[in-house]
Amino acid sequence: MNKAIRITLVILGVLVLAGGLVFAGAWIGGYRSIIGFGGYRMMRNVNRPAYGSGPVVPDNGYGMMGGGRRPGPGMMGGYGYTSSSATPLTVDQAYQAAGKYLTSLNNPDLKIAEVMVFDNNAYVRVVEKSTSIGAFELLVDPSTLAVYPEYGPNMMWNIKYAGLTHSNMMGGRGGMMGSGTFSSTPVTVSAAMPVSSAQALQSAQQYLDQALPGSRAAADADPFYGYYTIDILRDGKITGMLSVNGYSGQVFLHTWHGTFIATQDY
Repeated sequence: MNKAIRITLVILGVLVLAGGLVFAGAWIGGYRSIIGFGGYRMMRNVNRPAYGSGPVVPDNGYGMMGGGRRPGPGMMGGYGYTSSSATPLTVDQAYQAAGKYLTSLNNPDLKIAEVMVFDNNAYVRVVEKSTSIGAFELLVDPSTLAVYPEYGPNMMWNIKYAGLTHSNMMGGRGGMMGSGTFSSTPVTVSAAMPVSSAQALQSAQQYLDQALPGSRAAADADPFYGYYTIDILRDGKITGMLSVNGYSGQVFLHTWHGTFIATQDY
């Protein structure tokens, strides 16, 4: 075999070897990407209990307006969710803004029962005058004074004013983000729920013992059509809120309020 042929074969061999290495690298890289993505998805879901299996807070897999974050250090202190840079509202400002919103709904049976001011927003509990049962919950933006339905359980579980059915409420999907308003002609439903207020408080405390040790559920569970909302206390002071599904007992932590400032009942 002459020298020219040998050189040609050596060059071809090097090219084949190089091509093989490139292919192998690409294949391994792609495989690692697939495994990495799959592993990430699995890690996000491996500890997620079945709906209604007991106290649970959705993780980021739900991706719902920041309300799906698991609690961490300081979550109730305000930095578990992006804090607003605006000056917090006063109770009166929040009350006046929410009052205008209620007027636009043209439902004389609705009234404001409570205003709670946090540094991220103001929370407003609206009840029915005729029953004293919670109708829905509102948030007021401190920068613009815009009033809008609170996300989370208020839109996921409200079977009267959010226009949900029992079936999609139980599935936790229907009305999750809602249409940005409530029905002006609410459906007729029973206020009775399989989960009593005492059971809701028990579920709330069981959840807090596990997720936020040292926190206590308030003595009262405010009833709404489909769920309860409960204040969270630490050392006797309000630090946040959670809701309990009145049909499954599922617990949903509100993580969007920030640091508590003031409250007023009406």
